[in-house]
Amino acid sequence: MSEVKWGILGTANIARWATIPGMKKAKGCRLYAIAGRSLSKAEAFAEEFGFEKAYGSYDELLADPEVQAVYIPLPNDLHLPWVKKALEVGKHVLCEKPLAMNAAEAREMFDTAEENGVFLMEAYAYLHSPFIESLKKDIASGVIGDVDYIDTAFVTQGYLEDFRLHKEHGGGAMYDLGCYCTTMILTLIDSEVSDVKAVAEFTDLGVDMLAGVLLKFENGARASFNVGMNLGRNTNSRYDRLYIHGTKGSIRSGVEYNQEGNISYTIYNGDGVTERTVFAPQNYALETSQLNRCILYGETPHITRAFSVKNAELLDRILKEIGY
Repeated sequence: MSEVKWGILGTANIARWATIPGMKKAKGCRLYAIAGRSLSKAEAFAEEFGFEKAYGSYDELLADPEVQAVYIPLPNDLHLPWVKKALEVGKHVLCEKPLAMNAAEAREMFDTAEENGVFLMEAYAYLHSPFIESLKKDIASGVIGDVDYIDTAFVTQGYLEDFRLHKEHGGGAMYDLGCYCTTMILTLIDSEVSDVKAVAEFTDLGVDMLAGVLLKFENGARASFNVGMNLGRNTNSRYDRLYIHGTKGSIRSGVEYNQEGNISYTIYNGDGVTERTVFAPQNYALETSQLNRCILYGETPHITRAFSVKNAELLDRILKEIGY
């Protein structure tokens, strides 16, 4: 077997503009089937992207024995039931972030995957980027010493009508965007979180639209991040930042989360200033290729159970702290 037959459970925007185009570039990926809430919508996607089959319900796709792996881009509150359904019928699953509404749900999903002998991976496409690998390599080399503080941000806008505005669907800035910041911090600081402080601004519907978070780690490192969905009135704007401070220097970058192409960061230390430029292919192609290798050749998922659960536990603490 040299390819994996993929099914897509849903016709979400992120599937259209990011994941499916990435899958078309991924190694070992065959766009086999797509399901929508209506057959006509699924057929439109099938025609647009070249899927071999279209289904008018998610259950029909999961019943297809030819489907080997499923990508799930559904609203957050639907992840648990549909991930479990897919796993229980022997499908490997790539589920859009955040995988779960809480750490207990995440553990339940991974338990189901293990019981059925299939892979489950959370879809943080940016963590597959050579940009992240380059950052980790420079930090491991000691070029800025030991990391003692990280600050990052991911703030967007333009959410006029979206499931992310509704609490019953797991909406809000922390679930949608804050999970990028927490995973970045947990990737670069190898320690357990000892303390969490956070504040947030809420809408009338009960979801957080802007939040600030302070984290303290057992090894003495600290981190902060800002996340939001209401940057201003220009709906095309967004704001990203990353600052990594170490005992011998620092790294700064304004690269957007999930950016591709030639992207850069700057290293400051006693030797002066170094500009590092990395070429990053389409991140969604990288994550699909990686899970394909897991399925075909037994590779370990890049986003592991331990990492996903640790991040879900941190999000639980933050959401409790802000009063979500």
